[in-house]
Amino acid sequence: MDRAPARAAALDAVVLQLFTKQPSRWAEPKLEQATIEAFRSERRAHGIALAASHDSYLINLSSPDPRLWRRSQRSFAAELDRCAALGLDCLVTHPGNATDGDLAVGIERNAKGIAESLVAAEGRVQLVLLELTAGSGTSVGGSFENLRAILDAIPSGPRERVGVCFDTCHGYSAGYDLVTDYDGVWTKFDEVLGLERLRLIHMNDSKHALGSRKDRHEAIGEGTLGREPFRRIMEDERLRAVPKVLETPKGDDGVSADRANLALLRGFRLR
Repeated sequence: MDRAPARAAALDAVVLQLFTKQPSRWAEPKLEQATIEAFRSERRAHGIALAASHDSYLINLSSPDPRLWRRSQRSFAAELDRCAALGLDCLVTHPGNATDGDLAVGIERNAKGIAESLVAAEGRVQLVLLELTAGSGTSVGGSFENLRAILDAIPSGPRERVGVCFDTCHGYSAGYDLVTDYDGVWTKFDEVLGLERLRLIHMNDSKHALGSRKDRHEAIGEGTLGREPFRRIMEDERLRAVPKVLETPKGDDGVSADRANLALLRGFRLR
């Protein structure tokens, strides 16, 4: 982890997102103090303005299974602890799946898990960001209304420490047409969630069509969104101060892929 700031700086990036553990395992590592101090020092040295983490893919705070829910909540709390130790600004989380098909109760379970964890981490964590999902299967995070319902179910204290992460691939796959109704999507976002809650954007093209409910990322401009929505995001004054990160495919040469995607996006901004 302590090498991440230098890797970001090598791409002229001041925003980064990382995992604080292997995302497909339940094991909860304890960070060595030397790693914590090195990360904090490297972040200062390389001028990283925002450092985010993404939680484990195994966490499901919407699960109807009491044992899985509690295991997920403990894992989420551990994620927050590591974020606090490293001085990270936010933790991005997928809202999970209501595998019993009861969306409303799944939303309540999700809100309860987030609230419990934030109360336990009081004063040590800045923000949890609910990520819009592609809406596949029993996902409870595939619409602005779902995210609003989670927010509303979190008590007012911890709720102030919860924001939203918008993923362009997920949004398009969930049915938000950034290609032909760009302004309508952001108007809807503002009406339902409020643009002030938007704290991070994942910049990803999509391999699949509008409303497909499939989560497969593509390089910027090479998928079904094409270049235009990304150009508009980069030129949109409402979104100018919102940090943005790539989660695009890396191929055989991740650095070259990142440089190509970043050059394209920065070119839109500078036109």
